[in-house]
Amino acid sequence: MGTALTVIIVLVVVLVIIALIAMGSYNGFVKSRNMIQESWRQVDVELNRRYELIPNLVETVRAYAAHERNTLEDITRLRSQAQSVAQSDGSLPSAQRSQVEEQLSGAVRNLIVSVEAYPDLKSNQNFLELQRQLAETEDRIAAGRRFYNANVRVYNTRVESVPSNVIAGAFHFEKATYFEVQDPAVRQAPGVSFGEIAYRGDPAQGQLPPQQGAPSLGSDRDGLPDPQQYQQPQYQQPDYQQQPQPGGHQPPQTGGYQPPQQ
Repeated sequence: MGTALTVIIVLVVVLVIIALIAMGSYNGFVKSRNMIQESWRQVDVELNRRYELIPNLVETVRAYAAHERNTLEDITRLRSQAQSVAQSDGSLPSAQRSQVEEQLSGAVRNLIVSVEAYPDLKSNQNFLELQRQLAETEDRIAAGRRFYNANVRVYNTRVESVPSNVIAGAFHFEKATYFEVQDPAVRQAPGVSFGEIAYRGDPAQGQLPPQQGAPSLGSDRDGLPDPQQYQQPQYQQPDYQQQPQPGGHQPPQTGGYQPPQQ
């Protein structure tokens, strides 16, 4: 009777521990999912802000740069497509939403670059203000995207890890979608050529004329002086032997003491 009671108590303790672990894992999934949704709402607010700025930008550019009609039409089309996809998506973005937003960002970026060919438009205060607001909005979108993707990474790691993947499968916690940018123009780092920076014109113009009367030293094919062409001066070893003075005292020679000569 005592053995059976002990086994029952052990089983109850084990079940309680398993239930606590499962409860903690489930609460962790709920917390991570709420963090993802909250971070995406911040990105979505900035995306909607960009939707509001784009029509004003298009109208301003159209008044000065009618030749950019194709670019303006692409931006308008992508904006409408992004809005329709945003309405059909739920609380989290889909892969189609990420793709459309990426195309819209690239189209707006190309429009800003093409405006450099229109000096009158570049000096327009309305356009400059819209450009500043768009730049600030893009910066906030990038910051929100990084925060969102970090939360998605933590959540997806829990979904795929053991033993939390058991809880994820039992309660249908599926992997979230990253909001990534695949545009090579955004990912590519600006190139810097150190050769162009170090160039200071024709090197022949910066050389000084040789001085008159200067000795011509040999040089190798790299333009450096050849050390073998230098002539080493010949030094003679001085004679330290002293000549005996007549009637004087001679210093003792090596090998012992010698009396002075009379």
